[in-house]
Order: sequence, then structure tokens, then C-alpha cells
Amino acid sequence: MTNFIPIFPLNVVVYPGEELNLHIFEPRYKQLITECSEQKKSFGIPTVINSKLQDHGTLVQIIEMCKVYDNGEMDIKTQGLQVFRILELIKEIPDKLYSGAIVNYPDNLQQGKPSLMQKVMAGIHDLHRLLKVNKEYKKADEEIKTYDIAHHVGLSLQQEYELLGLFDERQRQEYLKRHLAKVIPTVAVMEQLKEKIKLNGHFKDLPGFNL
Repeated sequence: MTNFIPIFPLNVVVYPGEELNLHIFEPRYKQLITECSEQKKSFGIPTVINSKLQDHGTLVQIIEMCKVYDNGEMDIKTQGLQVFRILELIKEIPDKLYSGAIVNYPDNLQQGKPSLMQKVMAGIHDLHRLLKVNKEYKKADEEIKTYDIAHHVGLSLQQEYELLGLFDERQRQEYLKRHLAKVIPTVAVMEQLKEKIKLNGHFKDLPGFNL
């Protein structure tokens, strides 16, 4: 399917199912959000990396208008729906302050491999334990999808965008597994280094070396 959507480019990656809170203050986006709210329309958040608009983004819907300020600024809650690809950017729209795009929606296989996801979740638990981070998810481990945890494994913005461009859950699982395999040993070494630095200057009870 191909259609036109208003767009709100941001320096973030939004995944399907993700909830994102936004404070709207620019006139063009106040107009966009007001229209989408009144007409119950969705809008697109394409990712911006290094000041460059990327080809992919996520269609989002407004799920709550939390607050409208006297100056027209707004606090809103949105939720990601599906990934889109920009076919044509429409910078100027008659009588609109915001831009839009002609997009399509790539087929996105959601069925992953349970055994592979178990390895991913085990890696995430190891990473969070090393970092002393306590993260609770709304779903049981066996129900979690890669989109649910992609923001919680230490990916850079570029890596998060690369994951957005994978349209098979098994590929996304493999991507996260490889990332965790690289980052966990590095974090483990850094934690050991931190402990050594903490001990520096303390009285040390060390046995002598027998010659």
C-alpha cells in the first residue's frame, strides 16, 4: 500500500508498539498534531541521523492529548504502528506549515525463533546485571519481541535505525544477539577496571613472592 502522510522528522527511532511521549512547541508541528488529533489521523516519524533525513520511519497514532498549554504547546502520548519507507518527500504542502511524504509499508515478518530469543533475553539479563540496572518489562520473556527491547541493549542511534530496516523478526533477533555478544565482554572488563580503581590507595593484604 502506498499513501501520503504528514511527517514529523526527529532524531530518534520509534518502533512499532512503542509508546513515545512528546512535547510539541514548534508552530508547524502544533498545526500537524492539532489536525491529526481532530481528524483522528496518524502521522510519520522518520529518523534523522547527523542532520540527514533517513528513508525509514514509523507511522504513529496519538493515543492521548495530555495537556494543551495557553500558548498552544502540547504534551501528547503516541504509539508506533508500522514501519514505512519514504518514496517521495513533499517539502511544501498548500496551506500547511509542515511537510509530508509518499510512503509504502514493507512486509514485516513478526514470527521469530523462540530459542534465539531466549539467548537474546539471557544476554540482556547479563548486561543489565553487569550494569546494575533493574529493568522490568510488561510482558513475560517468552512474549517479548525485538521491538520491545531494542532501546534497552545499548544500541547507538545508527544501530537502532539499522534494526528498524530489518523486516524479519529472526534477522532482528540475530542482530541483537551479535550486538550483545560484542558488548557484554567489554562491559565486564570495564566493571573489573572500575573495581580496581576503587581499590587503588587502600591498604593491600598481599602475600610475598617466594624466590
